[in-house]
Amino acid sequence: MAWIAENRRDPQVKTSDTPYLTDALKAVLRDRYFPRYPTKRAVLLPALHLIQHTYDWIPTQALQEVAEFLEIAPAEALDTATFYEEYWLKPKGKYLIGVCRSLACELCQSAKLTDTVRRKLGIEVGQTTTDGRFTLIEMECLGSCGSAPVALTNEVLQENLTPEKLEKLIDSLPADPHDFKDPGITWPEDDKH
Repeated sequence: MAWIAENRRDPQVKTSDTPYLTDALKAVLRDRYFPRYPTKRAVLLPALHLIQHTYDWIPTQALQEVAEFLEIAPAEALDTATFYEEYWLKPKGKYLIGVCRSLACELCQSAKLTDTVRRKLGIEVGQTTTDGRFTLIEMECLGSCGSAPVALTNEVLQENLTPEKLEKLIDSLPADPHDFKDPGITWPEDDKH
């Protein structure tokens, strides 16, 4: 019987010929952030945010490129990216729906919100819809216990939610998240007559 051996010592990272950390992004880091921080290493968090805001997630190749640019070990960049909840190391939906699962929200039946999203979108917590539009997650306290239960739609806090309100919100979201306007906010262009 022959033994089948796997090579686990060589990196198995899919790479692209096109870098994620482009010259333009390097210039932003160099010109905007390097002067504000004592060392290159200290720019890691802003660099990860810049990559994520550019691509909506942080590919492994981008982690390696950032590490090389900041002159740190790739493992340090990976450790940092996996430590913080807000970094995504796999693609996520255009809309990230984060239901709060803190004690206050739980007492106000936030589990019904999660169940509503599961049923409506046909996904489980941590999954993305097949069209890439929505990702459902549960989050720790969002700091709005007085208006529980709450959820985030991308970075917009939705307060005093009910399953019906959340369904209506999901139905009202435009195809492009950049076109989203919170219905609870009066926008300057809405006042034009």
